[in-house]
Amino acid sequence: MNLFKVKDRKIGIEHAPYIIAEIGQAHDGSLGLAHAYIDAVAGAGADAVKFQTHYASEESTKGEPWRIKFSFQDASRYDYWQRMEFTESQWLGLKEHADRLNIDFISSPFSSKAIQLLDKLDVPFWKIGSGEINNLPLLEEVARTGKPVILSSGMSPLSEVDTAVQLLEKYNVSYAVLLCTTSYPCPPEKIGLNNINEFYDRYGCPVGLSDHSGRPYAGLAAISQGASILEVHVVFDKTMFGPDTSSSLTINELKMLVEGSQDIFIMRQKPVNKDMLAHDEMGELRKLFNKSIVLSKNLEAGSILTLDDLQFKKPGNGITTNKVNDVVGKVLNKTLPRDHFLSFSDIKD
Repeated sequence: MNLFKVKDRKIGIEHAPYIIAEIGQAHDGSLGLAHAYIDAVAGAGADAVKFQTHYASEESTKGEPWRIKFSFQDASRYDYWQRMEFTESQWLGLKEHADRLNIDFISSPFSSKAIQLLDKLDVPFWKIGSGEINNLPLLEEVARTGKPVILSSGMSPLSEVDTAVQLLEKYNVSYAVLLCTTSYPCPPEKIGLNNINEFYDRYGCPVGLSDHSGRPYAGLAAISQGASILEVHVVFDKTMFGPDTSSSLTINELKMLVEGSQDIFIMRQKPVNKDMLAHDEMGELRKLFNKSIVLSKNLEAGSILTLDDLQFKKPGNGITTNKVNDVVGKVLNKTLPRDHFLSFSDIKD
């Protein structure tokens, strides 16, 4: 399988899942809010915080239509992209903030200018959004840096993903492919978890899910199916302003996703031998919770045991109840009191 590393960490099906908290435009152009998100997602346990680096004049025209007309303050989509821009020194401050918290800082580029800036900031890998996967000049420019690349496949047929992968292989860079459905929010029937194994077979690389469902369940299900990477949009509150709030997780949901992903990974990696677990690890608990055969009344030596003479009570450190047929019809060899825990030494062979 294609080796994908982030710094010194290996990413793949045999390693703990890598969780990317996508801030995108949730900061709404506020530098302070962007920094607050870094603190929040680091505290929730995410491995990476991801932004988007936009330069309106480099990636858009003033005639670009709205995907969702959500803004009351921007006359056009172009104006919105301009408002999302940070300066180079501001981006550097965000990167240094993430570094101090030991969380990976990444940002999706949408232009050559953005690639040059982010390369200068030394992002550990590139995340290519769904809308750019067939932008081969942009893809070639990031490939020439030699850094790993994560491709989001949201709007692309497999043929376009194939072409992108072939280009990356030409430059001998490691890569991962994310299953993604570009729908905001994405309903469960369009997530397509069946494609995770197909992507593993087709591309021989780490596979993940870029999730827009707005709930943690798809990500947890993807980890159970072997996803190595999860990317989720994050907001402080789902009533906040912005185009992606309905398809985002809250910070508490992100924390639950991180914890759940870690637990599911451990479950996948640790097969359990049911017999060994029951006999070796659960032996004392079995004695505590199981029941034993006891006498329901005082009985004289020579009594022939019937079912009416017996009761089943805890703990289970006597003759276990599943051996009742080995006891009924046998003869007591001694006089015994009610509630006596019967043993095979009490009966004649």
